[in-house]
Amino acid sequence: MSEPPPEPTSIGTWAKRYYYANRAAVEAVLRPHGLGSTQWAVLYELTTSGPTSQRDLGRVLHIERASLSGVVATLVRKGLVEQTPSETDQRQRLVMLTDAGRSVWKKLPDPFAEVRTVALEGVDAGEVATAIRVLERATAQVERHSFG
Repeated sequence: MSEPPPEPTSIGTWAKRYYYANRAAVEAVLRPHGLGSTQWAVLYELTTSGPTSQRDLGRVLHIERASLSGVVATLVRKGLVEQTPSETDQRQRLVMLTDAGRSVWKKLPDPFAEVRTVALEGVDAGEVATAIRVLERATAQVERHSFG
């Protein structure tokens, strides 16, 4: 017996629909620049935090190791980042922006801010704050609960 589809008015349904709409819009903003949202996130993190071990980059961005390896490899091929062995642990790779990466970064829009501006146009700041609080609390409660 299959599960019934989620209610069209449930908070989970709307959170998921917003996530997918937001992701598609961010990808559309970045497409002319030849980047995807995960590549942008890696460049953002390296711009704001400086050289970072690939392991720490994955933790900060919540990206699985195999996925991050592919993203970093693509950015290396594009000449935007480089990898070097870590001075403290030769098994680890340090990822850093190249000069070309810094130059490209300066020209990139912030796709998340651009999409957020469109998404929240006309929405009261108090309503946005309430939505954030509700989703934060619901997420924390689900993560703490033991299902199964």
